Order: sequence, then C-alpha cells, then structure tokens
Amino acid sequence: MARVIALGLFAVLAMSAAPAVETTFNKDVLPLLQKNCQECHRPGEPAPMSLLTYKEARPWAKAMRTAVLTKKMPPWFADPAHGKFANDRRLSQADIDTLVAWADSGAKEGNPTDAPAAITFAEGWNIGTPDVILKMPTPFHVPASGTIDYTWILVPTGFTEDKWIEKIEVRPTARSVVHHAVLYEREAESSFMKKAIVGEPFFPPGRKGTPPAQKDTGKGFFEFQFNAKGAEIMAVYVPGGLPYECKPGQARLMKAGSDLVYQMHYTANGKATDDQTEVGIVFAKRPPRERVFNTFVANPYLRIPPEDPNFEVRAALTLQEDAEVLALFPHMHVRGKAFEYRVTYPTGETEVLLNVPKYDFNWQLTYQLKEPKKLPKGTILECIAHFDNSANNPANPDPKQTVPWGDQTWDEMLAGFIDFVVPIDFQPADLVRPKPAIKAELK
Repeated sequence: MARVIALGLFAVLAMSAAPAVETTFNKDVLPLLQKNCQECHRPGEPAPMSLLTYKEARPWAKAMRTAVLTKKMPPWFADPAHGKFANDRRLSQADIDTLVAWADSGAKEGNPTDAPAAITFAEGWNIGTPDVILKMPTPFHVPASGTIDYTWILVPTGFTEDKWIEKIEVRPTARSVVHHAVLYEREAESSFMKKAIVGEPFFPPGRKGTPPAQKDTGKGFFEFQFNAKGAEIMAVYVPGGLPYECKPGQARLMKAGSDLVYQMHYTANGKATDDQTEVGIVFAKRPPRERVFNTFVANPYLRIPPEDPNFEVRAALTLQEDAEVLALFPHMHVRGKAFEYRVTYPTGETEVLLNVPKYDFNWQLTYQLKEPKKLPKGTILECIAHFDNSANNPANPDPKQTVPWGDQTWDEMLAGFIDFVVPIDFQPADLVRPKPAIKAELK
C-alpha cells in the first residue's frame, strides 16, 4: 500500500514539475490572426492597425485581450438562436483562451520557425485580379468640414453585350471619407438618374427627409419594395464589408448598354481629400444556371418620436414566385437599436432568418446564409427595426427631435437588403413587384 502511495505521489510531483506549455505569437497567435483578423487588419484596409507581424501586433496585446473577451472583435452581431451563417466571424472559446494566455504571459514572440507562411493578399483587390475596372471619371473633392449630400456619379460600362458577373467589389481610394457606397446598374432604357451627366456629381432633388405626400402615420406595416424601375443594386461598400461573390453556377447579370451609378455617402473628417472610387469585376467563365440579384425592403415614411427608447418600424414585401435567399444586410443609422428579418409562410407559420439584437452603425455586416433559404410564393418577408431616440443613446445627435427618413446619419433609414437567387430566365421584378398602391395597416 505504501508503495502505491509513493508511486502516486511521485507521479503528481513529476506532473507538477513538467514545464507549462508556452503560448507564443509565431506558433499559436499568428495562425488565428491570419484566419480571423488580417483580412481587415493590414495596410490599405479599414482597420486602424496592421496585425501581419509580431512587431505590429505586440503593442496591441492587451487591447486584443480585452476585445476578444468582450466579444467586440471580430465584429459579429447575429443572435445565434436564429440561423447559421457561412461567414460567422465569432472566435471559438479555445481561440479566445489562446489570445488571452498569450497576452497574460508576456506576449512572447517565440521561435520564428514556428510561424506559418505569410498570406499573400491580392494587391488592391479581395476578388483577385479583375477582368475589368470601372472608375469614377474624375476625383470627387471632399472638403475638410461641412455636410456633403449624397452624391451620384454616372459611369458608362461600355458593354456591348450582356455580362454575367461572378465577383464584384467596390473600393474607394479615400476610405477615411467614404461612409458607404451603393453601386447600381442602370439599364439603357431606364429613367433612373436620367438627368445625371457622365462623371459629374449629381444631387437629385427631393431626397431629403420623408416624402412630402405621406402623412405622419406613426407605427405601421408597409408593403414596399424600393428598387427603381430598370435599376438593380450590384454591390455595396461599407467599412469591414465583403465583396460580392457568387457560388459556382450562379452569377449577376449586367445588361448590354447599361451604365453604373455610384451612390456615394461622403463624410468630412477634418482633412480635405479627393476620392475616385472604382469597381472591379470578374466575369463568369461559364454560362450560369441561376441568377443572383439584390433588392431591399424599406419604409421611407418612418417618423421616430422624440425621446422614444425603443420605437418599432416595419416594412415587408410579398414574394410573387418561389425564390431562395442567400444573404441579408440590415441598414439603419445612429439611432438603430435592433433589426430582424422574419418570414411568414403561406401556411401562417413564421420563422426568424436573422436577428441582430444589438445593431452597431459602425459595423454594417452582410450575413451570408450557410444554406440558401427556400421561400415559396406568397411568403411575406418582413423587416422589423427598433430605434433608440432617447438621451441614453450616446450616438444620438438630438433626442428631442422627431426623426424622418433621410440620407444623413442624423436622419434614419430602415433598409433590409436581400440577395435572392432565381432561375436564369426569371425577371427579378416579377418576384418582388409591389402592389399598385402602398398599404399601411396601423397597429
């Protein structure tokens, strides 16, 4: 018995004497950064610091520790109770523990031979080398201060035949002053932005605030689809966003004779600068089997009352044919609090596709479904947004104001972008064509 106890004691002592496994940058942390962080944390991308090397990352060790423990980084806001997403950015608990252990143990570099090979990023583009690059013809001057209205820039494609797009990416040349950019395709016969002149900034009238023909109806349910006739959203740029890439056998259509219309939201940052945003396009190598297109659901008649901490606004569309949803991108401004995509099937059953309970205006993410969601004809796709117009919202410019729809960040929006996939010969307008009149059913 004594011998057994002695052997057990020896084993315990031997284990306690074994050296602790050391967590180092090269062996443990760098692989995590390459997988989860370097897409944004590198020169030319939106993150404020580069994390490509130990020298760059070491000063930020404590900040990285705090960011992963609080789940501030990587940014991801989807409620895990609803939906599974292919681009889920959340770190595993094991990854969090590794970064914390590295910071707590002195943030050591380790053996250089343990480091994985550096990732080679495409120079200037995340989609690889584009087949064509279409740039704003002239730079737009952003002043050091003041308010810049939404600016529209017309750029001809020069396409003499229909083009199927596999990848498309919008890249500003002065990201520090570009709040976001929306890229439209305007068909040859469309009246959308018809008064715009190639290369000249265009400021369409009537885009400020709530449309004057609409009365102040307060909370309501609006059936409304917001794409202009003959125009289609091809891509959106927001800081930290992803380029638009189609799966094999799928592509976006850009018709012969179409123009591109850049909708630019510039914000002055104290330093005058010029921007000449460009778009890179990779064409599909084979004829696609399915067509991908983007639309969005909106309620442009919202009016958020003063000092309301949780005002609800809704918007919806009814599918006129079967379709599949690929991705969801919620958009609000600084009073945005929460955003939900919900479907009601023809059977009456409901399902939440995406819930963002803590919306963050500074991180407007696209949520790519892990598997396409099939929606039958007659399904109602609803966006439910909540706004905090109270003094408790630190980003609120003025809680005493009634807030209408508007372009600027001190106005508000409810816009739920959706990527659909449909058969190749299907016309997108037939899927989401609104009823002849907008209906409002007050609660």
